[in-house]
Amino acid sequence: MIIVDTTVWVDYIRGTATPHTIWLESNLISERLGLTDLILCEVLQGVTNDDQFNAVQGELLKLAVFETGTVELAIQAAANYRKLRAAGRTVRRTIDCLIATFCLIKGHALLHNDRDFDPFEDVLGLKVVHPEKWNSN
Repeated sequence: MIIVDTTVWVDYIRGTATPHTIWLESNLISERLGLTDLILCEVLQGVTNDDQFNAVQGELLKLAVFETGTVELAIQAAANYRKLRAAGRTVRRTIDCLIATFCLIKGHALLHNDRDFDPFEDVLGLKVVHPEKWNSN
């Protein structure tokens, strides 16, 4: 399973061509893609009108949406944040800690365009989809 982060969905919805959105468009059918409830919330918060809100919600709900609100995730995300701080890497947003930790716990890869996830990859071994290098085989 590949979790697609808010950063990629926002660009995709706006029609912004990036390596990540091109990869997403190319792999919507062939890869198992999902998102977390937190990502769903972030994406929908940015939608500006009701018709688009309903359309985006309908499309995203066709994918697997994982609920994240557990005590286990909160504790592990805090522990990961502390590990990264001890390694000299500070993550700016708690929600990114929760998303990355969810992926680590569940063994999911993450497609993102946000430098705050880099320490999770570099230090904690988060599997990240790098569109220019991705080979699903």
